[in-house]
Amino acid sequence: MSLAIDKFGHEPSEHEAENASNSYLMSLVAVVAGLPLPIMNLVATLFFYIGNRKGSHFVRWHCTQALLSQASLLPVNSIGFWWTISIIFSNEQISSKYIAYLITIVLFNLFDFIATMIAAVQTRKGIHVEWWLYGSVTNLICRA
Repeated sequence: MSLAIDKFGHEPSEHEAENASNSYLMSLVAVVAGLPLPIMNLVATLFFYIGNRKGSHFVRWHCTQALLSQASLLPVNSIGFWWTISIIFSNEQISSKYIAYLITIVLFNLFDFIATMIAAVQTRKGIHVEWWLYGSVTNLICRA
């Protein structure tokens, strides 16, 4: 993590830091609102991204990184969601593969939740946070 002034050439204003932080918080709020539906996080983050895509580079960059993280969670969570639905509404048995997949999903989502909270707090302070993998892809998408 480095100060935003190093990455973007200026120190983000209070408003920019708040918007960048909110881009991460949007997905956490969506978890509460649409818990059983995995697409809710992505939709909420996408709407926030669309609303801020013409903002400063700092805000756009963090909105894009938050959107990429939610886009990667969608297929993983959707598979678990529909697998669970198929078990509930059919005669399919709970297998060790299903249990392993659920454990993987929980760990993946827990990691994302913790990283999202850290990113929200740090960007609110005006500190630039680049996640492994997502940060590199975001840099390719959000060239200044």
